[in-house]
Amino acid sequence: MLGALLALGSAAFFGLNNAAVRRGVVKGSVLQAMAITVPFGVPMFVLFAALMGGFEAMWAWDVAPWTWMTLAGIVHFVFGRYGNYKATQLLGATLSTPIQQVSILVSLVLAFAFLGETVNLVNVIGILLVVVGPMVVMRRRKATTAAGKAKGFEPQYGPGLFWGAVCAFGYGTSPLFIALGIGEGGIASSVGGLLVSYTAATLVVLVIVALSGGFAALGPFRRETAGWFLVSAASVGLSQFFRYVALAVAPVAVVVPIQRLSVVFRLIFNAMINREHEVFDRWVVATILISVVGAVALAADTGMLLGWLGLSGAGWLAAPLF
Repeated sequence: MLGALLALGSAAFFGLNNAAVRRGVVKGSVLQAMAITVPFGVPMFVLFAALMGGFEAMWAWDVAPWTWMTLAGIVHFVFGRYGNYKATQLLGATLSTPIQQVSILVSLVLAFAFLGETVNLVNVIGILLVVVGPMVVMRRRKATTAAGKAKGFEPQYGPGLFWGAVCAFGYGTSPLFIALGIGEGGIASSVGGLLVSYTAATLVVLVIVALSGGFAALGPFRRETAGWFLVSAASVGLSQFFRYVALAVAPVAVVVPIQRLSVVFRLIFNAMINREHEVFDRWVVATILISVVGAVALAADTGMLLGWLGLSGAGWLAAPLF
């Protein structure tokens, strides 16, 4: 029960993070968001690593974990996060959600190719459901554009889809690097790895800011905008913290499907905070929920999922196809 509650807390904070970013990029820039949210994670995870044995675990590492976790940080917290923020700015939080869900499909393909994992019929169903989301979004772009214009927001589908794909690549690739770097190292190594990832990403972001002309070139930080970015930084850090603690006390097959509910919390928080800046209709909501079902079919342990659905006798659904 504790692990499930922690995973639910992680999902809720991640949903809040998305809504806060959406509100921030209405008037602020994506680079401003990156300059606040990425470095903010370093002191937070220094504390978590000190409390949870991360520094002791890192002391025992050889070169490989440092390399893989550095790459994971750059890919996830720089490329993936920038793509996430940019797609959210261009499309809105709701319309960008189905596209960003493709990240779990990227993870599955890489795990199949490099980690020897298998694909079964339930996974194939999940793939189809995840792919349906972006297709529906594009098919209804005229209707959603009209709905957005009525609120003073016009979704930009071409650039939005591009940056959504960048987000999916970054978020989908980083789990492979984490798996290669941490392996079975446990929660202490995971938290230490997270600190390494955030530190590497922070250095890259600072270089990008310097090349862009320094912090002065980012433009004025409005108090309201900076406040929303700080809320985002704190909530995403807490989400990661709850996630790792949940994984320490509960099976992955329990934690991961519950975490996919972050998309539902994204809907709830955006409806509360950003309703005047978002496109909400039954088709958008249905598309997001379909993508959640597909993501769970891909991320959950198939045997346990079938047990939850009362289909434990249908073992053929879990049999590897390739």
